Amino acid sequence: MKKLAATGILFATLFGFLIYRNFSEHSSDVITVNGGVTSESQIIGNMIVQLLEHDTDYKVKFLNNLVSAQVNHVAMERGELGISSVRYTGTDLVTTLGRETVKDADQALEVVQNEFSERFNQEWYPSYGFANEFTFMVTKETAEKYQLSKVSDLQKHASNLTLGVDSGWFEREGDGYQAFTEAYNMSFKKVFPMQVGLLYDALNADNFDVIVGYSTDGRISSHELVMLEDDRQFFPPYTCSPVVDKELYEKYPQLSSVLRKLEGKISTETMQELNYQSDGELIEPEIVAQRFLEKHNYFEET
Repeated sequence: MKKLAATGILFATLFGFLIYRNFSEHSSDVITVNGGVTSESQIIGNMIVQLLEHDTDYKVKFLNNLVSAQVNHVAMERGELGISSVRYTGTDLVTTLGRETVKDADQALEVVQNEFSERFNQEWYPSYGFANEFTFMVTKETAEKYQLSKVSDLQKHASNLTLGVDSGWFEREGDGYQAFTEAYNMSFKKVFPMQVGLLYDALNADNFDVIVGYSTDGRISSHELVMLEDDRQFFPPYTCSPVVDKELYEKYPQLSSVLRKLEGKISTETMQELNYQSDGELIEPEIVAQRFLEKHNYFEET
C-alpha cells in the first residue's frame, strides 16, 4: 500500500513538473498561444499561430486546454500564457473585472481595454469583427407565420410558444431567463432547458418554436434559422478579441502588427461558416484556419 502511495506521489510530482515545464516556456523563448476548447477559439488560435509562423521566425506554442476566461487570465498573470486568442467583452467585464454589464458594445470594449492595460499590463485588441452573443432564433416558417424580426415581436405570441434554452442561461442571474421575462414582459408556454448543442437540431425538427442559442454557431446558416434582433438590448455585448501580455513586445516587436492583420476581418457570418466547417463537416480547426488564411491571401509573400 505504501509502495502504491509513493508511486502515486511520484507520478503527481512528475506530472506537475511536466505541466510547469510546459507553461514555463513562455518565459524563455516561446510565445504561448491559447486556443481554448471550442471550435471557434481553436480556429482563431490556429490563425494566430500560423500567421506568426509565416510572418516571423518566432517560436510559437499552441495550447487548447484552458477552458475559461478566468483560467486564461490566471495563466497570463502568472506569465504562463502570452496570447489569449479569444476573449469576449461581456464575459471579462463580469468575471475578471467584477463589473456590472455594459450594454453599449463600444463602451464595453473601451472599459476592458483601459482596465486590462492599467491593472494587468495586458493589451485587449480591437475586435476581430464579430460578437458571439445569446440570440433568440426561429425557423423561417415560424418567422413568416408570426411576422417575427425582433424579440419584442414574440410578445403577443409567447404564451402559445415553446422555448428551448441552454441550461446555464436558464439559471443565470442578471441576463438569464427570469431577467429576460421582466425586461421584455413576456413568458413562454413552456421552457425546456437543455445542452446548447442540441437546440439547433431540435428547432429544425420543430420540437420547439423558439430557441436561445449563440450567434456564431454554424448550424444557424445550415438550417437557415432566423435570428431575432434584441431590440431592447437585453443581452450585453460579447465582441471577440485577442488579449496579449505587453511584456512580449520588447522581445517580439513584430507581434502587434501580425495580430492586427485579423482586426475587423471576420464577420459573424464568416465565423458561422468557419464553425460549421469544424462542427458540421468535421474538418480540423487547424485546417479550417489554414484555408481561411490562404483564401484571403495572408500567406502571399510581401
